[in-house]
Amino acid sequence: MIVFVLALLIISAAVIFIDSSVDNINKTMPEISDLIVNGDKDYNEAVQLVNDRDFNNAMAKAEAAGNNYENSLSKLQDIKNEFSDDINDIQKEYIDTVINELNLKIQAVDKLKLSIENLQVYSNYTGSTYGSEANDLIYEAVQYQNERDSIVKDNPNLFK
Repeated sequence: MIVFVLALLIISAAVIFIDSSVDNINKTMPEISDLIVNGDKDYNEAVQLVNDRDFNNAMAKAEAAGNNYENSLSKLQDIKNEFSDDINDIQKEYIDTVINELNLKIQAVDKLKLSIENLQVYSNYTGSTYGSEANDLIYEAVQYQNERDSIVKDNPNLFK
């Protein structure tokens, strides 16, 4: 049986608001945060379902995780493109860090889906290889998540 590491157990429950003159940013950030938290939850559930060999439900959860991450990424890129002149360097660093985190999580979801597809047809070696690649990407994403948390902690006047 293939065992995947649940790497996203650390889910940031704090909702981050960027203290900016742009109200649209402050209104969008909680939604982005919720999408990331829901994506992490769906990803972890997908991994557990793979471990339980419930591949159909695992695929559905992986797709839900990917959708949450993609929606969050899209909203962040919109903020970056539309309001880059209104935010400071620390806020830009925060946004870039979250974008990097999400790009890795999206790649991990893609690898997880490939793993599921291969495990469904009993191609265990290939499925395990894709699963390991997904784990590696999640570990990388968690580094960005930790960096994001540090930026918030080090700049409490900018983030509420």
